[in-house]
Amino acid sequence: MALTAPLRLGGRGWRPGVLGRVLSTAPTKPAPRLDLRGIYPPLATPFMAQGGVDYARLEDNLRLYAQVPFRGFVVQGSNGECPLLTGPERLDIVARVRRAVPRPRLLLAGSGCESTQATIELTAGMAEAGADAVLVVTPCYYRGAMSTAALVLHYTQVAEASPVPVVLYSVPANTGLELPLEAVLALAPHPNVVGLKDSGGDITRLGLIVHKTRREDFQVLAGSAGFLLASYAVGAVGGVCALANVLGAPLCQLERLCQEGRWQEARDLQHRLIEPNAAVTRRFGVAGLKQAMEWFGYHGGPCRAPLLPLSEDQAAALRRAFTRNGWL
Repeated sequence: MALTAPLRLGGRGWRPGVLGRVLSTAPTKPAPRLDLRGIYPPLATPFMAQGGVDYARLEDNLRLYAQVPFRGFVVQGSNGECPLLTGPERLDIVARVRRAVPRPRLLLAGSGCESTQATIELTAGMAEAGADAVLVVTPCYYRGAMSTAALVLHYTQVAEASPVPVVLYSVPANTGLELPLEAVLALAPHPNVVGLKDSGGDITRLGLIVHKTRREDFQVLAGSAGFLLASYAVGAVGGVCALANVLGAPLCQLERLCQEGRWQEARDLQHRLIEPNAAVTRRFGVAGLKQAMEWFGYHGGPCRAPLLPLSEDQAAALRRAFTRNGWL
């Protein structure tokens, strides 16, 4: 819902222009061990016509992204088609991105697998390939057995074994399983668990997690550009947003507007991002994201089977989502 009417906090009138002063009264946490603040595109994986990973085009994209003030990159997220890659491909992509992306830009690598042992092994491989941290999605094949206790044990064992910090990852649209609030709060104090990427879109939940972990070294990242402004308003430190592959500079601008307390401008920009974001995520998925990348000068290319390309009608609808909001 748009912030059009004053919100009452503690009986006093509130306006977007004073939100920064309201938020500044919260307890101040010490500087985190790994500062996640900023915007991250979850990199798409370009493929050649015959199906192999197109590393040359991936590196071309990274050269273009170097001009955008991203905090870093997520490799092997949902938009990287990680379930469709082989184990060696996953590690090779991370290693090549690391060579192309010098520090201090962060590299977060997806290492979540269905078993705890496989996750531990892939996490070690990702760290050796150059990842600064790992993004660990919830195991979900046996989702009925994934109780809070099971998930806390899984993540604890991964964090204990990991040579790099762990970021929890909840993406219920893909897994059918939301990482329970109780599990997040139980894991937040762990010294090697530094944050959460939450793609569920429940701003109440995000705000509650920020509030209840305010004394921990724990950071929350929004998992979508569609609710990025709202996430910043409740205390998130950044976002991992598929749309950043296409509109990276505007998303970084939105981050800056929020940080500077320019909430009216931020709201206007957020409104123009909602429809394109929905189009490259829940409406048309990875195929839609890759098609949009092509329009904006990046290499998207084909998806890997069994994902299908967009139909002509779908591509036209996707384009309208961008043109109606002034991006094309």
